[in-house]
Amino acid sequence: MNVAIFPGQGAQFEGMGNDLYENYPLAKERFEQANNLLGFDISKVMFEGSKEDLQQTKVTQPAIFLHSVILAEILGDKTSPQAAAGHSLGEFSALTFSGALDFESGLHLVSQRAQAMQLACEETEGTMAAVLGLDDSLVEEVCENTSGIVVSANYNCPGQLVISGERKAIALACEALTEAGARRALVLPVGGAFHSPLMESARENLANAIASTSFSQPNIPIYQNVSTRAEKDTARIQENLIAQLTAPVKWTQSIRNMLSDGAKEFTEIGPGKVLQGLVRKIDSSAISQSGKDLL
Repeated sequence: MNVAIFPGQGAQFEGMGNDLYENYPLAKERFEQANNLLGFDISKVMFEGSKEDLQQTKVTQPAIFLHSVILAEILGDKTSPQAAAGHSLGEFSALTFSGALDFESGLHLVSQRAQAMQLACEETEGTMAAVLGLDDSLVEEVCENTSGIVVSANYNCPGQLVISGERKAIALACEALTEAGARRALVLPVGGAFHSPLMESARENLANAIASTSFSQPNIPIYQNVSTRAEKDTARIQENLIAQLTAPVKWTQSIRNMLSDGAKEFTEIGPGKVLQGLVRKIDSSAISQSGKDLL
């Protein structure tokens, strides 16, 4: 089984998508469509904007979605996966790729999600930290025993877990995790506490947006971050998408379930190569490649 995997926030880079725009008429058409739908020139920010410009959540999320979905459209039959998955935001790219969402609906939801998350970040004092070199269970235990709000947010691969929560609680947890033997417990340069209870207001806003959006059954199963299982039922897919904002991204568990279901090859479609590296750390025998290399 070949699985298409789509990256989330953090995969952005300066000039992203410009090569697609310059070389493929379909990409040019999609970028111009996106500029009109979003009400601002996102292609200009992607092609010419600074690192700081691209780090704004309201820009980052639609930018990564656009790069991923446009690249997938250009690839066409060069990749024919039997399943798809996305890391956090990437789940919307996977759903658009699979036909569960059309391009306009996918972009509109991603934009609304980004704006809701940006607002939640401004309302709360939160951040995230990467923890390296500890078992997941030990990180979970430290979070549970730390005062304030701090939770496991991204299970990226064995020995690499991201925690999320209140700034003070994150600082306390990082101290405790370092004492417990973590190779690193490093606060990340992010705008807020994604995938934690501090995103509750964003979850409510996204739930309203999803309720008013038309979903179709995907052409292929989608392994979702919340359930970690292959999903095709639209009601379940919507529930998991909403829950994802305050729940952890269970990437390690999802990849392991794909492997158990017969996955042999993973194609990362979008900017960067982060997910390929994570897949190899979860199972060194898994074959992974970049969609860009298939052009």
